Parts: sequence; C-alpha cells; structure tokens
Amino acid sequence: MPDAELEAELERDAASLERDFLMERTALLFSGEHDERAAIVTISAGAGGTEATDWAEMLLRMYLRWAERHRFHTEIIDSQEGEQAGLKSVTVEVNGRRAYGWLRAERGVHRLVRISPFDSQKRRQTTFALVEVLPEVDDDIEIELDWDVIRVDTYRAQGAGGQHVNKTDSAVRLTHGPTGLVVQSQNERSQTQNKENAIKVLKSRLLERALEEKEAEMRVLRGEHVEAGWGNQIRSYVLHPYQMVKDLRSGHETGNTSAVLDGDLDAFMQAELERLATGGSMAGEDPEPAGVS
Repeated sequence: MPDAELEAELERDAASLERDFLMERTALLFSGEHDERAAIVTISAGAGGTEATDWAEMLLRMYLRWAERHRFHTEIIDSQEGEQAGLKSVTVEVNGRRAYGWLRAERGVHRLVRISPFDSQKRRQTTFALVEVLPEVDDDIEIELDWDVIRVDTYRAQGAGGQHVNKTDSAVRLTHGPTGLVVQSQNERSQTQNKENAIKVLKSRLLERALEEKEAEMRVLRGEHVEAGWGNQIRSYVLHPYQMVKDLRSGHETGNTSAVLDGDLDAFMQAELERLATGGSMAGEDPEPAGVS
C-alpha cells in the first residue's frame, strides 16, 4: 500500500531541492564584478520628434514601475523635457541589491511600433530610444578624476515655469576632455548637489568605458568580431497591428504588452542574463509589420 506520509515527505524534499536549484541557478546570473551594485540608467529619445520623446517617457515609467515591484529606491538625477511632450533624455539612479545585475540586460535600442496619438491621420509610427545602464561607483572603487582636463559649466536649470523655477545657475555640466564624455545634473536646487550627482555619473561612465575597452580587447584576443558603436535594437514593442513584445537577443516574447510596459520585465531580463551566462548567440528576427513607416 502507498505510504502517504512517505510520499508527502518526498514531495517536500523535492520542492525544497527545486527551490535550492532555482536560487543557485539565479545566483550564477549575478556573478559579475559589479552586479551587486546600484545602477544608473539613462534613456535618450531617438529621432522622431514628439513620438520619440513620448516613447522615452514611457520607458522611464516602465523602469520605475519595475523598480517599485522590487522595492528599489529610485531618484531622477537629470531630465530634459521634450518640446511638446515626453522627455529628450532622463537619468535615474536605481538603488537595490543587484540593481545593476538585473538592469544590464536592458542596455541597447528599444523600438516601438504603434498608432501615434500625436498624428491626426492615425498613421502607424516606428520610433526608437536608447537605454544605457552603468554600475554606480562606490567609494571603494578608485576612479581618479583629473580636474585639469574636466570643464565645469553652470547654467540655469530648465523647468516647466511658474513660481518654482530655479532662477540661479544651479545646473552643472561636466565635460571630460580626453574621452569627450559629457554629463549633467539639474534636478537639485543646490549647485553643490548637482555637481556631486554629475561627478557620480561621470565616474560611472568612465568605469563603464574601461570595462568595455577591456571586454573589446578580450574579444580581439579570442578572434571575435568587435562591433563599433552602441549597436542595433535589442527589443521591439509592437502595439499595432498586433500586440507583441519580442527580445531579439534571447528570443523571449509575450503578447501581454500592457504588463511589460507596466514593469513586468523579469522574464525578459532573466532570459537575456541566461543567454549571456551560457555564451548564447542572438536569437530571432525583429517582428516587422508590413508597411510600417
């Protein structure tokens, strides 16, 4: 006769082993040197005017909602508004365990296909935005800044107007001469705070640049082709004529576009991190609706 108590015990042991396996499997995805750190995410609108700046703002909301689901703290360091709507660019700091480890899967160009709400003829539009993700530099990482080659500019912060407009030159822009890197911060009222934020972003960009150069050198040594520039699109969000979000690297896709745009990104991130961990190649082709402009 079946032993009900033994079967129950085996089921508990099997469930425990499965949990342990999944935890260890996930932990392997975050074995990078900086994966445990906070992240600095910059979203930049591509060409396309108001449609592009609106897409950049949609992506910002998506990542803020994702961070909220993980109970990560977020702070907008810098933002530039679009001429009519949305954002030309925005930089947000995401603090939480493995924030960079997760978000590094989002680096690249994101493509949106939809009926534009800004087009009176209701035509289908395609637009792009670039997402950059940097590990935040902590005090224990030595990134020396040579202020002899860094230009510091101050200017009046941009705003929507009204009584809260900052009338002093509190915004700060740093230009790093040797690399041409430019960072800025204008969301704090204090020039000192904006300079501190700009320094934090500049250090993170210099760290990321050093990591990319090291990675490129290793690819050359291995005889791999090194692609110049920041690359092509990594993911398409198609809202018309059908609903689909598809990652072109891992091949992961879903028809629940509203959930993804509301921050349900873990499955996409995990699929890409697993592809990177196993040295996998790029997956499927981009879903391209016929006649997209």
